[in-house]
Amino acid sequence: MDQDQDHSKESDEPIQKRRKLDDNTNDTTNDNSLRRENLKQRVVESPKQKVVKSPFQLTSIRDLPASSNLDTVSLKDILGDPLISECWEFNYLHNLDFLMEQFDEDIRNLVKVNVIHGFWKREDPSRLYLMERALKYPNINLLTAYMPEMFGTHHSKMFILFRHDSTAQVIIHTANMIPFDWTNMTQAVWKSPLLPLLDTEKPNLTDSTEMGSGGKFKLDLLNYLRAYDTKRIICKPLIEQLSKHDFSEIRASLVWQVFQESKASSLTHQKQHGAGQVLQKYSSPYLAVEPNQKIAVQISSIASLGPTDKWLNQTLFKALGTSKSPTSKPKFKIIFPTADEVRRSLNGYASGNAIHTKILTPAQGKQLSYLKPMLCHWAGDGPQHQTSSPQPPEATSSFNSNTNSQPQQSNQNAHRKRAAPHIKTYMRFSSSSLKSIDWMLVTSANLSKQAWGENTNAAGEVRICSYEIGVLVWPSLWGEEASMVPCFGTDTPLAALDLQTDCEVKETNDNGKRVKENEGSTTQDEGVLIGVRMPYDLPIIPYAKNDTPWCATASYTEPDWMGQTWNT
Repeated sequence: MDQDQDHSKESDEPIQKRRKLDDNTNDTTNDNSLRRENLKQRVVESPKQKVVKSPFQLTSIRDLPASSNLDTVSLKDILGDPLISECWEFNYLHNLDFLMEQFDEDIRNLVKVNVIHGFWKREDPSRLYLMERALKYPNINLLTAYMPEMFGTHHSKMFILFRHDSTAQVIIHTANMIPFDWTNMTQAVWKSPLLPLLDTEKPNLTDSTEMGSGGKFKLDLLNYLRAYDTKRIICKPLIEQLSKHDFSEIRASLVWQVFQESKASSLTHQKQHGAGQVLQKYSSPYLAVEPNQKIAVQISSIASLGPTDKWLNQTLFKALGTSKSPTSKPKFKIIFPTADEVRRSLNGYASGNAIHTKILTPAQGKQLSYLKPMLCHWAGDGPQHQTSSPQPPEATSSFNSNTNSQPQQSNQNAHRKRAAPHIKTYMRFSSSSLKSIDWMLVTSANLSKQAWGENTNAAGEVRICSYEIGVLVWPSLWGEEASMVPCFGTDTPLAALDLQTDCEVKETNDNGKRVKENEGSTTQDEGVLIGVRMPYDLPIIPYAKNDTPWCATASYTEPDWMGQTWNT
């Protein structure tokens, strides 16, 4: 019964064949791999520049070699700490046995686990299944999110953890709480630093409402959680606990959408803190000088958007293109896998259970016609590309940068071609060369009206159906002269490798916060270089004339690498 809109055909049966790639498939040199390992959890500092690792991490992929899993995070890494005392788990799909297996065995039966789901109908098979499985675990508390919209979903994916050392942590990610999502699918994770209790003897310095500050993040998160208490008390105990913690070390902005019922009337309305609201107050030094910027929308599902591009341009693209500074309109690219890329993924066609768009009816064909000029490949290394091989992927060095369709440096390889995407990222590149990043958003929200909303009347009110949550970051959070660059195969910019011999290396925490040398140290220094871990290769490869996106409701007779076909 573990099924959601993204996993409509997912099976609990294990895949009979498992594809493994050799450790030497992706390595350029062993020395580079060792040097990258040494940079994990570090900031590289010189008199002119500091280097900060990516605020986002990729999840580890079971069937890829260790060299392709540098700096990645597993679910066990997140939940396996024996100091965890309480866990609040927000998600759409839940496998409770899988969830409980991740906790340290010494505390598995002691940790308080609160599971928030959206299966509100009493006879919903998914709700009944959760209730049945929860009987095994007296320490699990099932809580149902208020869902006023019939077609809405509780799509947010988040952990809030409390620990015996009196710290808390917020973790926002893109994976459902099921084994399928944490095995061979590309996913992303944002982890806050460990959040200590507020010092009651010192002035409260965490009340800042400046966009991107820890105080604003805390305010937005508490407002998001209050929406769950519309009909009944669900998150009030969580809100009370989190209110006691210091969020000041967070450098990020929370982007969220929920529904809430108005107390002034019986009508339901949504509350949101959307990307457009954040970007309207954020001014980048690049926006006024770079006329050919690109915004890459990378998602795992494209819903029905309408027969014309009106909603896309007037709602989503308008929000993402917002800036404080006037600028030319950015060009939008939509990264979505083709059937060939799903077929050659680690799970073969089974990956397609988590990837959705519809292209079969005339109305769907109209939508495809205006999306097609923007569509780009996830992997871009199929037989239609000039340097690719038509052989099965395991017979080629498909993770080697030399197999890309255009000549590029080895560090342009994200090592995720064969791990199909369930991740959702929205990224504005600062220049047409794609060498720097203006901002990046990791979120649960796919390309849909339910997630991003649609105008319902002339007053501009927006109707949103689903719970969604994400994290937005930009360079100036680390200083006025900071810049953000893509990272491939590691969370640290490769430029740091060249700096390392001449720089002092300082330990950092999980969110790249620099350890202060003394009380007078500042955490907002000029010249900071921030890495962003890329889930896909650069340059982005546009669809060719005959390319079409993967469609889970279509049938495919060409076997995948395991010899399976896809029949609907």
